[in-house]
Amino acid sequence: MAGASRTAIPDASGRATARPLHPALSVAGMTLGLGVILVLLLLVFIMPSLKSGPHDLAVGVVGIGSAADGFEDELESAAPDSYTPQRFGSEEELKEAIGDRDVVGGFVVDETGIRTLVAGAGSTAISGALTGTAEAVGRVIGAGVSVEDVVPLPESDPTGIGIGGLAFPLVFGGIVPVVAFRKVLPRSDAGYLTGLLVFAAVGGLVVASVLMFVFGSIESAFLPVAAAMALGIAALALPLAGLQKAFGTKGFTLGAMAMMFLGNPLAGISTTSAWLPSGLGVFGQILPPGAAGTLVRSAAYFDGAGGLVALLTLVTWIVVGLLLYAVGMRRARAAGTTDDPSSDRDASTPTTLPVTGDVRQRAAD
Repeated sequence: MAGASRTAIPDASGRATARPLHPALSVAGMTLGLGVILVLLLLVFIMPSLKSGPHDLAVGVVGIGSAADGFEDELESAAPDSYTPQRFGSEEELKEAIGDRDVVGGFVVDETGIRTLVAGAGSTAISGALTGTAEAVGRVIGAGVSVEDVVPLPESDPTGIGIGGLAFPLVFGGIVPVVAFRKVLPRSDAGYLTGLLVFAAVGGLVVASVLMFVFGSIESAFLPVAAAMALGIAALALPLAGLQKAFGTKGFTLGAMAMMFLGNPLAGISTTSAWLPSGLGVFGQILPPGAAGTLVRSAAYFDGAGGLVALLTLVTWIVVGLLLYAVGMRRARAAGTTDDPSSDRDASTPTTLPVTGDVRQRAAD
């Protein structure tokens, strides 16, 4: 780092020497760089919240003829580009689709008014938006509005704060073990990977226990939730361990920053990815925190429905992490050392060799 603040100039013999930059230039450059980073962090953490809301949400509509057509027209007028209606033949079919997470909710339109079907366990934000839109349409067409929560949250956690707050603990739980177990087991690859996997399993059980017995955020599906959380931790920890093994500290640092500053705010765990701006929501689901949040919610409230893609995403990250670790091990063997490449010793650092007595004697002569 010291070389970054020096300028190479030739001396009298023609060799390059280093002249320190003026302190003001160093301070200005550092301030500018950190300022850019601060702006990027603000955009990443705040922009998704500012731009979030209903957009092209899949909803079901049950109704007959002109009544359903008129409702869909008013739905578009009340909330432009917010919903994509799909017709269902009966209320039971619509409820089944909500339970399977094919749609986020729906409306039953008949002579008695508008019956709004929501899934509070899927997203309280989306449920609130559906209710508000139905009330707006009801005022226009002069119809009464009622609401039924098809998949409700537990009474002890009616706003879903428990699962909604998993993003940061999940990222933290995936990063810290990579550092801690490497310190404890610096030369044992098998022990290191085993420690990460054991921690992931234990971490899943701990989180599920807190959600069920402390927060009351889940009432059943203890083991599925624990397994989903364990997969999430492993899908974070193993790729970071692989990056560290293959590319050293720099690889780990870049990976950890990506998970913390991209995976965390774009996970959409508290509202689901459907509430985020479309591009950001999709990107967030590609990263382990977003996929883990989706899988945990599916396991907790929907019997696993809608969680297959998230499951495959997490498994893919785990496999990628193991492959990266294997690459790092192969590099270490090729270099003829069992040391961890994450030590990142500067290749330009000269190695001190022992000087024998014959060499010293010749130097004296």
